[in-house]
Amino acid sequence: MSGQTDSKRECHERHANQQQPSMNNMTPLRIGILNGDDIGHEIVPAAVEISRAAAQLHDVAIDWLPLPIGRSALDTHGHTLPPETLAGLTTLDGWILGPIGHRAYPQLANAINPHPILRKQFNLFANVRPTRSYPGIGCLYDDVDLVIVRENNEGFQPDRNMVLGSGEFRPTDEVTLSVRVITRTGSRRVARAAFELARQRRRHLTYVHKDTVFKLSCGMFVEECLKLVPEYPDVLVDDVIVDTFAMRLVRDPQSFDVVVTTNMFGDILSDEAAGLVGGLGMAPGLCIGDGDVVMAQATHGSAPDIAGRGIANPYAMMESTRMMFDWLGHSRGNDGAVRMAASMSRAITEALAIEAARTGDIRGTGNTVTMTQAVLRSLRA
Repeated sequence: MSGQTDSKRECHERHANQQQPSMNNMTPLRIGILNGDDIGHEIVPAAVEISRAAAQLHDVAIDWLPLPIGRSALDTHGHTLPPETLAGLTTLDGWILGPIGHRAYPQLANAINPHPILRKQFNLFANVRPTRSYPGIGCLYDDVDLVIVRENNEGFQPDRNMVLGSGEFRPTDEVTLSVRVITRTGSRRVARAAFELARQRRRHLTYVHKDTVFKLSCGMFVEECLKLVPEYPDVLVDDVIVDTFAMRLVRDPQSFDVVVTTNMFGDILSDEAAGLVGGLGMAPGLCIGDGDVVMAQATHGSAPDIAGRGIANPYAMMESTRMMFDWLGHSRGNDGAVRMAASMSRAITEALAIEAARTGDIRGTGNTVTMTQAVLRSLRA
């Protein structure tokens, strides 16, 4: 698979065939390293290592800034999201965030889930989640290539749909209420991100909803999607009710290109899509917003059951990081970063073809280190 073909996979990958170096290559990209929890301390360093090698290959200047987060930050700084970490992030172009195991945090005031705070603080309203099949790794289909664009900051999630308080509450012992927040602004901007992505891929957009039941909330999301259709006459647009989409995703995932949907639907459906192509270890993600910063974040959890054993699949973290550099390359006019991302894509694909390099979850006999080493060998070759 060529770099040019790979470059069509995300909305932020537009011109990977550019070859002339830019003066902006001399301006260092400032990138944060946030290991997260559990296997994050294994897969984030792997992603950073291959990024350093690719950057050296293409003369891309990067200033790396390690920042504390998660359980280790709670132990050392008294907070899972220390104020100095938030302050440091404001100085960056982007950062790599490892998986966060917040469900295992102790019941302390400062043991909070950093995810919603980071997404809201930096207006990262779209979560771009590609699903792609590779040969030999146990995919249910050999030709899946789709992207789910999930709205990131609204929906049913109680920790991100209110400015203050919670969107979930229990007025009596017998009744619990959850508030779902859908706004026109939130719907419009995630839909636009998905349209732009579709224009760079196969020009097919599907918006997923349940307006037959949620007539006002999903109805508003649908209205905002439809308002944008005249602006993208080159994009084929259709819609599917969410339960029907869940079935079709299993039966004929090849019929979809770019999918846009609301927060909760997108969270569930992207995990289902990952199951078609080898599991959550094959599920990268990129959080994007209005263009100021970007966050590379694999969509899987912190997997405490395998932490420290060296068997975690680093693909999702590596691919999320590659997506980040491609996005930054285009948004910053840094051609070297675009070429760097294309080289990473080729090297990752070649490493996945080696059974001895792959981790056990994708029919390999290797581990985190062998996968990382295989990617590095391919880069340096």
